[in-house]
Amino acid sequence: MFQIRLHGRGGQGVVTAAELLSIAAFRHGRHAQAFPSFGSERTGAPVVAFCRIDERAIRLREPVMEPDALIVLDPTLLHQVDVFGGVARHEGYFLINTSRSFDELGIGEFTAGMRPERLATVPATEIALKHVGRAVPNAALLGGFAALTGLITLESVNAAIREKFGGRVADANIAAAAEACRIVTAEVKESRPHAQAD
Repeated sequence: MFQIRLHGRGGQGVVTAAELLSIAAFRHGRHAQAFPSFGSERTGAPVVAFCRIDERAIRLREPVMEPDALIVLDPTLLHQVDVFGGVARHEGYFLINTSRSFDELGIGEFTAGMRPERLATVPATEIALKHVGRAVPNAALLGGFAALTGLITLESVNAAIREKFGGRVADANIAAAAEACRIVTAEVKESRPHAQAD
């Protein structure tokens, strides 16, 4: 079972991101489960959502305490809540919505022990503003997640977006996901050992 924890703030589409991720996994032929955990439902308050993906039916219902992957929609949370709690540092995936480096974010020491090809940043809010016209980075981050993990495909992300939204809204979010996917694909390729030989 692959477990994902998403950290963000109210209004950023954290819950929708988890839902879209589960739909994408289902479209990819897997079992999936998504659910949120609200401390406060007001805009700007920290929000955590969870997603589980497996080849078999999922019976667990509790929050994800030991995630295989973290998706951070708001980098200001890095020093406000225990984002890294329970993460398997050497095997985990970490995707963050930012144009800054891990060192610039003050988490370089933590990520130094992680596999570089499993770490990525993508300016998802900027991408969302460009394509969607709103600072909602969720679809862009899902495109980046597909590129980072290979657990789902960009096509399954697109299908999930079309299932959830329609018309121009879907088109705009699909464009955002595609741009983020390209950025993360390049970032991951560059960080892999022997990237020059590929």
